[in-house]
Formats: sequence, C-alpha cells, structure tokens
Amino acid sequence: MNFLKRLAWLLTLFLLLGAAGVAAWGWWWLQAPLTLNAPSVELSIEAGSSPREVAQAWAHAGVQDDPRLLYEWFRWSGQARQIRAGSYEIHRGDTPRDLLGKMVRGDEVLEQLRLIEGWTFRQMRAALQKSPALKQTTANLSEAELMALLGAPGQAAEGRFFPDTYAYSRGVSDITVLKRAHRAMQKRLDAAWAGRSEGLPLKSADEALILASIIEKETGSPADRGLVAAVFINRLRIGMPLQTDPTVIYGLGERFDGNLRKRDLQTDTPFNTYTRGGLPPTPIAMPGNASLLAALHPTRSRALYFVARGDGSSEFSEDLAAHNRAVNKYQRGR
Repeated sequence: MNFLKRLAWLLTLFLLLGAAGVAAWGWWWLQAPLTLNAPSVELSIEAGSSPREVAQAWAHAGVQDDPRLLYEWFRWSGQARQIRAGSYEIHRGDTPRDLLGKMVRGDEVLEQLRLIEGWTFRQMRAALQKSPALKQTTANLSEAELMALLGAPGQAAEGRFFPDTYAYSRGVSDITVLKRAHRAMQKRLDAAWAGRSEGLPLKSADEALILASIIEKETGSPADRGLVAAVFINRLRIGMPLQTDPTVIYGLGERFDGNLRKRDLQTDTPFNTYTRGGLPPTPIAMPGNASLLAALHPTRSRALYFVARGDGSSEFSEDLAAHNRAVNKYQRGR
C-alpha cells in the first residue's frame, strides 16, 4: 500500500513538473521573437475571419511558427474575438504577444490617397487606379453607374468629391474611399450653404458648388480668393457673362492642347461662359473648402474684372477702361 501511494505521489509530481515545464516553455515562447521568412511580413485580415483562419493566414504569409500554437495563444489570451479586420505588418523581433496586440488594437498599416483641389473627376479616377494598395472595383464603371453605386443616381460626378488626404487599409475597395470623399463634400457643401451670406444670386447649393469650382480654378493667390468670388457674384447679379477661361477649357475636354485660341472662345459648348450666360451645367473641378466658403461669403467689392499680374496674384477692376489698362500693363507690357 505504501508503495502504491509512493508511486501515485511520484506520478503526480512528474505531471506537475511536466505541466510546469510546458507552462515555462509557453511563457518563453510568448516572449521570443517569431520566426519570419523575411524582414517583415504583411497580412490583410478580412472581416469575419475566425481566429484559426487568422493564425493559418499568418503562417501562409510568412510566419514560420506553428499556426496551431498561434491559434492556441489567441484562444488562451481571451482576446481571440477582439481581433480586428485590417492590414497589419510585423517585423523580425516581434513576439506572439506583439502580433496579437497589434490585431486587437487595430494597429494597422495604412496607405494614403491625396485628392488635390482643382482636380477633375478624370484626374481623381486616374489617381485611384494608380494606388496599388486599393482593390480596384470601379475602373470599368461609367460615371452614371458609379454615382448610382454611391447612392446619388443622376448626379454628375464632377466636383462631388472633397479634396483631402484619405488614409485607408491595404486591400480595401476603391469604392470605400470614394464614399468617404463623396460624403465629405456633401457635408462641407451643406454646412457652407446653411451659413451663406444673404442676397447671393445663387438658387441652390449645387449652384454654389459650380461657382466654387470656377473660383478654385481661377484663383492663383489664396489672398485673392474672396475678390475672385466677388467678381463672379457681381457678374451673376447683373446678368453679365462670366467669361472665364477654365470653363471653356473644361468644355473642350481632350481636344484642349494647352493653348486656348480665339476660336475656342467663340465655339459654343454648354461650358463656354463667353457664349452662354450664367453658370455652366456642372462643376468643372473639385473645389476645396476655402473656395466653397468664398463662393458663399465673397469679399465686399464692386469689381467686375480681373487679370493675372504674372506673379500668381491678380489685378481687380470695377470698369472696363481700368481693366484694359491693367491688361496692357500686366499682359502686354505696355
């Protein structure tokens, strides 16, 4: 009997020592650097991926540790269900603790797309297509199909996306970024329209957006933006044609070769503000917030004309005679 008790005690001791050894090894493994097949390993985790799938995906991506160990660590930590979808990157020296911590915190590797004030819709789409980290889903869609997908059927795409820098996870769809830019522009436009100055000759927020796009293209110096807005507001108020070259250039489209000729100014298109009165039918570019605010809060001025001085700024005039003198001085060197 004593022998059996002694044997049971020894077996229990061995089991305890074995468990302690396993625990010690597990503790060591959690602190040890993961074995990677490259200096860094990247992985994009899709929404809805299970902890086991995540562990296996890291192994496929280049983590050489047994994915079963990773999965058991995720489970044992109690944080397996807190792993977030996104794009992650680990480096040599990172431990299993580091790996799980990044995924639980959502410490993603983010890419950036910058949309520039004054860009056209075509330029914006080209920038999207040159972003390799974006999943391309809209390249073959027409403008009408794209706007319908964004929940704005029948709306012209030009000028409807806010120029800003957008951070995104690697592998997300381009439509995700477009939705953010579209919502951002609508939010800015709504806020600007709600706080507009009284007595403007603008019938809707859409007209304000069109005017803002012209101001964006015509403003060489930020200090002149309010006066540029004033010139166009004054012309709209008295029914004078806007006569702005950027709208003519936009109407020419791909036919424009960089040289605006007299015949171009005389060729009628819906965007030729020399041959047609009022605003063109759509924006001609993406205006920034400063141009939106200028369109709806123009500087108090009676100016009806402006001409570029050659240094980025403009000379503003209230009558044609003064304008002609400015043209002679700054454009003809007389």
